Amino acid sequence: MRFAQAHDIIEFQFGEHNVELRKEPTSNSEKRSSGIIACSDVIIFHDNFMFDLSPADLIARLVVLVVALTVHEFSHAYTADYFGDNTPRMQGRLSLNPLVHLDPIGSLLLLVAGFGWARPVQVNYYALERTNRAAPMLVALAGPASNFALAMLGAIPLRFGLVSQSFSGNAILPSAYEFLSIFVLINLLLMLFNLIPIFPLDGEKILTYFLPPSGQDFMDSIRPYGSLILISVIFILPRLGIDFLDTVVFEPMLLLFRFLTTG
Repeated sequence: MRFAQAHDIIEFQFGEHNVELRKEPTSNSEKRSSGIIACSDVIIFHDNFMFDLSPADLIARLVVLVVALTVHEFSHAYTADYFGDNTPRMQGRLSLNPLVHLDPIGSLLLLVAGFGWARPVQVNYYALERTNRAAPMLVALAGPASNFALAMLGAIPLRFGLVSQSFSGNAILPSAYEFLSIFVLINLLLMLFNLIPIFPLDGEKILTYFLPPSGQDFMDSIRPYGSLILISVIFILPRLGIDFLDTVVFEPMLLLFRFLTTG
């Protein structure tokens, strides 16, 4: 993900995909044995995610990631608590304090390697199902849904021209326009990535709920290998010419970004 400025154009590069904003809008393993599951090990990845950035861009991304990850994990915790599982409350996760949600190692890796994670919210699978059979799915959905809500909120000033298209240049702090653009993009990125139906991502629990029993059994059978499958999707498939993330994450992200900000 690379950010560049050229006169009145603000450009974000994701791999080989660019999105530009101009002054004139352009057209186009789940632990069931104990009853406790870890909800949303949020993982972020992209080449050079934090390298070759201006100070303003780096500050914007760090602030946005802290906000986005905190709200994401809080949403899991709040939804689980709403459906009668007090596990997140007992673990102090019903808080918007970033310190209770950010994982030190995951945060460090995000800065130095371009991928990382927040602390997963633990919920009691059986307690949730006793309240509502759909509760585990809704708890998983809450995280990505919260990021989409944040993206829509951040897009409002951009869509209606409430902030001027100014750029930070060599300034330390980003302009409001730059910050909001990064805010929308990263929240869309988090939402779409976490909807991938591979354990430990939220999409796995969401998809499993809607599958017939045979499909649920299949998902259960591959769950122990979820992390290996995810690593293969991120690191190995692109080397074989299959860029899965471009198709299911980055291209939809750019389409949604244009739709939310320019219509």
